[in-house]
Amino acid sequence: MPSLATSPPRELQHLNMDADKKKMGKDRGGNLKSRLQCRSSQATNTEGLCFEDMSQWSQSLERLLASKYGMKIFQAFLKSEFSDENIEFWLVCEDYKKIKSSFRMTSRAKKIFKRYIQAEAPREINIDHKTRDVIRRNIKAPSTVCFDDAQRIVYGLMERDSYPRFLRSDIYRTLLDSISESVKL
Repeated sequence: MPSLATSPPRELQHLNMDADKKKMGKDRGGNLKSRLQCRSSQATNTEGLCFEDMSQWSQSLERLLASKYGMKIFQAFLKSEFSDENIEFWLVCEDYKKIKSSFRMTSRAKKIFKRYIQAEAPREINIDHKTRDVIRRNIKAPSTVCFDDAQRIVYGLMERDSYPRFLRSDIYRTLLDSISESVKL
């Protein structure tokens, strides 16, 4: 397994790329090598983070969000900037669309509204008043599309603002450099 880095920057130390947090125990520090397991550049195994996967992230936000590791790293970046409510809302909406039960849909729609949409919500997203009112009406008879307008707005904000900042960030650049170096070895 290639060595990725011996001492990762602080913003990468808290990322847990392995699903098995129990192995790490209380030691959240760990090192990048133990968390980001990338096979050779020809590897087809999707269990690790590889250069090909990472190079796709810079092509579009959609590709970044389609990657398990890209999503986790983008979330960590947004959290470090205190703006993770957008990705959180977007993901909650993606899960909401999968609900089949009308009872569960009604209950979940109300929770999403209270947490992200209503004025002064604990995780309020940045949407206009008109969209907020449309959603308020939509959740009276919830459907899979009742949050689509807000989700589009949030996705656009991430695409125009957060995503370009992520691509310029130290967290992304350091990770990309370390993966690039491991491929060269």
